[in-house]
Amino acid sequence: MLVSYKWLNEYLDLSKVTAKELADQMSLTGIEVEAVTRPMDGLKKIVVGEVKECVPHPDSDHLSICQVDIGEEELSQIVCGAPNVKAGIKVIVALPGSRIAGNVKIKKGKMRGQVSNGMICSLQEIGYTDNVIPKEYAEGIQYLPEDAICGDQVFKYLDMDDDLIELSITPNRADALSMRGVAYEVGAIYRQTPQFKDLSLVESNQLASDKIKVSVEDTNDAPSYQIRVIENVKIAPSPQWLQNRLMNAGIRPINNVVDVTNYVLMLFGQPLHAFDYDRLNSQEIVVRRAKAGETLVTLDDETRELTPEQIVITNGKEPVALAGVMGGRDSEIIESTTTVALEAALFEPIAIRKASKAFNLRSESSARFEKCINRATVSQACDFAAAMIQQLAGGEVLAGAVVGSSVDAKDVTVAVKLERINQYLGTDLTVDQVDEIFTALGFTFERNETAYQVNVPPRRWDISIEADLIEEVARIYGYNQLPSTLPSGETVAGSLTPEQKALRKIRTLLEGDGLNEAISYALTTEEKSKQFTFKDSIVTRLDWPMTEDRSVLRMNLISGLLDDVQYNVARRNTQIALYEVGRVFYQNENPKKNLPLEENHIAFALSGQWQTKDWQTANEKVDFYHAKGILDQLFEKLSVADEIKYERAQNMKDLHPGRSAYIYLGEELIGFVGQVHPTTAKAYDIPETYVTELNVEALIAASFGKFSFKPVSKFPSMSRDIAMLVSEKISNQEVISVIKQAAGRFLSDVAIFDVYQGKNIDLGFKSLAYSLTFTNPEATLTDEEVNKAMEKVTKALTENFSAIIR
Repeated sequence: MLVSYKWLNEYLDLSKVTAKELADQMSLTGIEVEAVTRPMDGLKKIVVGEVKECVPHPDSDHLSICQVDIGEEELSQIVCGAPNVKAGIKVIVALPGSRIAGNVKIKKGKMRGQVSNGMICSLQEIGYTDNVIPKEYAEGIQYLPEDAICGDQVFKYLDMDDDLIELSITPNRADALSMRGVAYEVGAIYRQTPQFKDLSLVESNQLASDKIKVSVEDTNDAPSYQIRVIENVKIAPSPQWLQNRLMNAGIRPINNVVDVTNYVLMLFGQPLHAFDYDRLNSQEIVVRRAKAGETLVTLDDETRELTPEQIVITNGKEPVALAGVMGGRDSEIIESTTTVALEAALFEPIAIRKASKAFNLRSESSARFEKCINRATVSQACDFAAAMIQQLAGGEVLAGAVVGSSVDAKDVTVAVKLERINQYLGTDLTVDQVDEIFTALGFTFERNETAYQVNVPPRRWDISIEADLIEEVARIYGYNQLPSTLPSGETVAGSLTPEQKALRKIRTLLEGDGLNEAISYALTTEEKSKQFTFKDSIVTRLDWPMTEDRSVLRMNLISGLLDDVQYNVARRNTQIALYEVGRVFYQNENPKKNLPLEENHIAFALSGQWQTKDWQTANEKVDFYHAKGILDQLFEKLSVADEIKYERAQNMKDLHPGRSAYIYLGEELIGFVGQVHPTTAKAYDIPETYVTELNVEALIAASFGKFSFKPVSKFPSMSRDIAMLVSEKISNQEVISVIKQAAGRFLSDVAIFDVYQGKNIDLGFKSLAYSLTFTNPEATLTDEEVNKAMEKVTKALTENFSAIIR
């Protein structure tokens, strides 16, 4: 919410407090301030001018040559392209050398051969956004009030010299979604009581009940609902001061009746709606649930198909407004409106929230109804608005409000003891201090020694229990003044769980290999969510995503890392090594009824150069074996290397079919490693990249209790090499598995050192060469023992693969 510092000063004396100081104090007492801005900042030499003469440009069909009085002895010639420029109006003029929005400097120049001494500005050109500019000036320049003085700085006429305090209001403090609510809050901080000015309402002799009937079918849907009728109004633009306040609050001015409802919304936090009485085509208002199949054309010209979940305002036959969210087009206030039916109500919050969500209609009104509003000021706000419409649009307010339902708002009494307050806060507050805080908050109370019975007014509907009162004492006393205390009693040293220790170890290993940790969004697109998955799953989609780019829960970590790779590549980073530990979300049943299965994964991505060129080394690009080497080291350190198997991955469309492998822990598929498929890499706009993703939960579970070590043998080892011809379809993993099974207990290591296909090798075959190391930790190995082991290996290779030993 945007709070006007000038407006706030009408209710409190803040003459000795700057807007920045006020913002700091509000942040200290629990309402976060996002920013303090002044619309005129960055603008200069922008003044009031009066167009004395306006003639068409001789060489243009859309430009006009204006003679403008800017408070100097001579008129200033300015060429203007606005369609609504004319003689006799006061306008915004940017003089030569001025600065307008976007830090644009205005210079003296020529337009189609005619001298232009500056610029006649629209509101957009001095920093206003399109959504707050009055429609009558949206395509042209802004007219200033007739009493504006030529040559004066324009900012005071548009309240651009006001300080706007942007508040971040949490759902529990919806009372601060109004100027009155903020005034009470600031008053408590500075120990002042806000003084609000009321408007006297003059009613005619005719009863409003003779003009309209109001009924509410279910008072749970609308606990409070009333209509006031104002006749003989004249629709016109609002005065400039009212337009300024609305624009500074982020609301577009419409006309004097609609603007009053929005003004009261900001002042009281009470949403109102104005109907054109004659266009209701009825003398009856019925509040009810919508019927299946009913439709309503809302103010944004969209046809809404209604359901019984939504509350609607009807003329007794058909809906004319979607309660608490948006009015209907056919009953809106237009230029010819003469009789206004003014609605003030209290609607059921959940129904409003569902309706707003169903139609993607988020409005200032729905936001307040969702969080509840002050029940005690529904009638007061309605009367204030009626009096203000009477003041600005003329007309007669018919006697009495026609009430369909009402609530009796009463104070809530909450008990609390001084000892309890001090115990919670760790303070030594006295009775006098707490008395003063409750008084500053505007809460009346009764005290029996140190026991309080506090009466909380309806404007603070967030307070209902003891803890709420204690929080109020803490806020107004000052969080920054609360003492820092340590827990009393014995303390127990904390420790990491086995899972945390294992994750820390994995992070240390990866960072030791030169990888940097990245953190990606858990929400992504449906397309990216389905990439790089090695489990069957349906996506878990958000019911109401903020954007389509963040609409479903991820089922992989790789897509997020590839976005990070692309970001780095675009900024000419040639050495990219990133890893992430995070959860993925699998769903095999109805996502709307079942929570997804969360599984902890680890993934990394390597791209670009592994080693850059220097005086003693050449460039080295990342490849499959860099990624696999990192994994092998990781498995070794987790003591699961003996259980890991690699198998060619041929079914993952996002990986290169010849440079990728599934990773098995025993018989369980736990992940994959490989090159990103060139088509996928092109879609991400990244170079050759290698990735891996693992189910880290399964990996950690398998590593528990497997810490082991072997003493260095006192006896020498022996090595043998073996080379063979085998079918090119046979993998290295299969050969090593057979060698390990056949070689016997003295085999300590086996490693491939040569692969060859080409000249002197038959088509469809390849030559593999392995080095086998044998060690007996208890005695010196003999040639005979090693030869017997090699014979077994040779026989097994021949039987399993029809290998030809070379």
